[in-house]
Amino acid sequence: MSGSANIVRDLRGAGRLAADAVTGLAALVEAMHANIARLPGTRPPAGGRTRGITGLVYRTVRGVTRMVGGGLDLLLGELEPLLGPRSSTPGREAVLAALNGVLGDQLEVRDNPLAIKMRLRVDGKPLELTRDALAAALPRATGRVLVLMHGLCMNDLQWARDDADFGAWLARDLGVTPVYLHYNSGRHVSTNGVEFADLMETLAREWPVPLEYIDLLTHSMGGLVARSALHRAADVGHGWPSRVRKLVFLGTPHHGAPLERGGHQIDLLMSLSPYTAPLARLGQVRSAGITDLRHGSLLDSDWAGRDRFAHGHDTRTPVPLPAGVECYAVAAVTRAGDDSLPGRLLGDGLVPRDSALGRHRKAMFKLAFADDHQWVAEATNHLGLQTSPAVYERVRGWLAGDLTTA
Repeated sequence: MSGSANIVRDLRGAGRLAADAVTGLAALVEAMHANIARLPGTRPPAGGRTRGITGLVYRTVRGVTRMVGGGLDLLLGELEPLLGPRSSTPGREAVLAALNGVLGDQLEVRDNPLAIKMRLRVDGKPLELTRDALAAALPRATGRVLVLMHGLCMNDLQWARDDADFGAWLARDLGVTPVYLHYNSGRHVSTNGVEFADLMETLAREWPVPLEYIDLLTHSMGGLVARSALHRAADVGHGWPSRVRKLVFLGTPHHGAPLERGGHQIDLLMSLSPYTAPLARLGQVRSAGITDLRHGSLLDSDWAGRDRFAHGHDTRTPVPLPAGVECYAVAAVTRAGDDSLPGRLLGDGLVPRDSALGRHRKAMFKLAFADDHQWVAEATNHLGLQTSPAVYERVRGWLAGDLTTA
């Protein structure tokens, strides 16, 4: 059973989201109206706003929407304590994860109740990071900790699906204690990295039995968050990285994903015409987490003070693999034996093979995975990396230390 939820909180979040959507859509339509109505050769109106009666209509739409949304939020706020928590469901968790992946940064900024708060969880239940609470929640805890980190638009419960459960299997086969990171994947990778680094410092300090080591198993964006967190932890002098033994990446876009770069190019094309420029705003709704996937940004300095939708080259700061940690990478290709250029670029359907293996044409960006620390899963897609028996055996062998050949 996953954690608790509150139906009124969900309604409040959905109401705020709907009000924001109507207000934003009204602004977009007004901007298109203004651009179409203006005389050729004249400047577009400031802020894409119309004037006169037309402007009054649009202002009224925005005003009424805010008033209704605010009133509904107040009413639901009064009801929330009366109804209390209810059990969440995997379906609700999946919808929230997808919503947070696409809009999570905006949900957080607007204090929307639908924004996911970062937690370490087991069976969908948040762990309280004190020694006594961890001992009660994990009565069979061992000193071998495995942290599983999900990717964009996903959640921790989705590690167990399609008759596969890597966390439970590794607990059975290797005696590790699995805990799962649950986070808002629409935030910047570096923002999540900072918070995850702090969580891990607390977890390592409060673990209820003597801590032998920590392994990290990551999927997709989760691998970027792990690298960002380890870099941050080293900068501020955290102790937990010294306990990290092995780090496994499954389909992590170390150097970005082509779908986000394609979306960026569409934004640029849309902005070329004054008639379609307002529509570019729709593409720019996508979250900071998604735009970080253009090149695989890990640090605040990769985005701070910059327009993340502006055209530009890859200017991120190179971040090597963490020192003192054995790192492993699994890429995938959707068709067996496909070593063609299109096949390598398509990769697992979302992440190119070279990006997942840390390869780059510029030496400063290349990640130094040993030859026997990388592997390509054939006839496997991006999501299949979390459920494939062959991928599991590869991961188990690496973590157990009994797999030494590529």
